[in-house]
Amino acid sequence: MGRSWMIASGKGGVGKSTIAAALGTGLAREGRRVCVVDADIGLRDQDAILGVENRIVYDLVDVANKECLLNQALISPDGEENLTLLPAAQFARAKELEPKAFRKILRQLKEMNDEVLIDCPAGIERSLRGLMNSDVDETIVICTPDDVCIRNAERVCGLMEQKRLPRPQVIVNRLNPALIEYGDMYAAQVVAQVLDLPLLGEVPEEPMIYRALLAHMNVMDVACEGREALVRIARRMRGESVPLPCYGTAALPWYRRLFRPKHKEVKRIDC
Repeated sequence: MGRSWMIASGKGGVGKSTIAAALGTGLAREGRRVCVVDADIGLRDQDAILGVENRIVYDLVDVANKECLLNQALISPDGEENLTLLPAAQFARAKELEPKAFRKILRQLKEMNDEVLIDCPAGIERSLRGLMNSDVDETIVICTPDDVCIRNAERVCGLMEQKRLPRPQVIVNRLNPALIEYGDMYAAQVVAQVLDLPLLGEVPEEPMIYRALLAHMNVMDVACEGREALVRIARRMRGESVPLPCYGTAALPWYRRLFRPKHKEVKRIDC
């Protein structure tokens, strides 16, 4: 029996779906059998991220409504034998996915895979609540280092506690080491302390990841620091002890301190 991971966020636009797809790919390339479940009914994006948008015939709602078998809806990206995707329905509403039906699908997927990653819809509405059940083994909250996202993440954590789900771990995304050094941005450790959650990983702001998405490439195929951060997180999910890089808080060598760019102060425009 495999493990299921619920990957959620308090708000949209924090990189949750990109991270879910990347972690699924990373785990699969380490020899784990992985299924990524796109549970964002009505918006569907995992198919585009994983490059299978032209191959979808059936989706999660079709399986739940018994209009097809589970295996008929699963799709493997090219070259990824250990990775499958269960896509979301693009033209449906969240209420069309019955919680009992989803729980049954999740149990089947856990029997077929080592890891099941559920890419949840952002927020705390019915679309997320219906996915929460006792067959969820682990929970992850994706958060960016800003006050708005931290506040929304707290709401998600509160809902998970109310539903008696396992205590979440947090991944802090889009960290800028220079801004952290100058005191303009929270470090990942600070975000984890504010949320009172264990820190699963930290991912730096990475232009190469965005460029890979624009080029319809898998972000795990691009050589950059962001990819290395995601690989480290996937290894931690497997149970390995991997040190955190501590972006922006680790001591810099003298030559980097000497030649780092000047920091411009944020000033209000005078009207």
